[in-house]
Amino acid sequence: MRTHQLVLQWIENQLLSGRLTVGGRLPAERTLAEQLEVSRTSVREAIRILEAMGVVRAGVGSGPDAGTVVIADPTAALGSALRLHVATQHLPVADIVATRVLLESWAAARARPGAPQLAQAAALLDEMDADPTVDEFLALDVRFHLALAEAAGNAVVSAMMGSLREAIQGYAGRLTANLPDWDATAARLRAEHREILAAIRNDDGVRAGALVADHIEGYYKEAGLGTGK
Repeated sequence: MRTHQLVLQWIENQLLSGRLTVGGRLPAERTLAEQLEVSRTSVREAIRILEAMGVVRAGVGSGPDAGTVVIADPTAALGSALRLHVATQHLPVADIVATRVLLESWAAARARPGAPQLAQAAALLDEMDADPTVDEFLALDVRFHLALAEAAGNAVVSAMMGSLREAIQGYAGRLTANLPDWDATAARLRAEHREILAAIRNDDGVRAGALVADHIEGYYKEAGLGTGK
C-alpha cells in the first residue's frame, strides 16, 4: 500500500468509528505525519484526494477557517468524475440521460406531497416565468429537479441525480442551439414542470414518475439526442 493510502485508510477508519465527524478537523499535517509514520508529502497527497472527492476542505493560515475540515459534498466529486468520462466518450451521453430518467422518475414517484422542498420548487417555477435567459432557465431547471429529488428523502439518489446533471449540464446547454424555437420549448417545459409538481402534491406518484420520464426524454429528443427508446 502506498503511504498516502495509509493516510486515507486512517481517515476512513476515524469516520467509520465516529471519532471524526462532519465539521470536525483533521490533526495538523505534521502531527498526522508523525502519528502515522509517513511523510508530510503523503499527508498532503491524501488531503488533496479527499478535497477532490468532496470529503474535506483544506484552509491555510490561521483563524476559524484554517485547517482541514470534514465536509460532505459527494455531488461535486461524482459529477467531476462522470464529466471526465463523458468527455472521453467512455460514458455515452444517451446512457447518462437514460440513467437520469430512471432516477428522476423514481424520485418523483416517491416525493412526499407535504415535503418543504416542493415550496422551493414552486418558487423556482415562478422565476422561470420571469423571462430568464437560456442559461438562467437551465440553471433554474436543475434546481427544480433537484428539489423534487430531495422531496423523496433519499440522500443517495439526490447525490447521484446531482452528479448526473452536473456531468451533462454543459452538453444540455449546447443542445439548445438545435432547438427550432427556444421560446416555444421553454413554454412547454414550464407547463410540464407545473404538471409534475401538481401530480406530486396530489399524491399521484405514478403520474408524476411518468410525466418526469416524458419530460426529460422529450427535451433530448427534440434537441436531437436519442435516449434509447
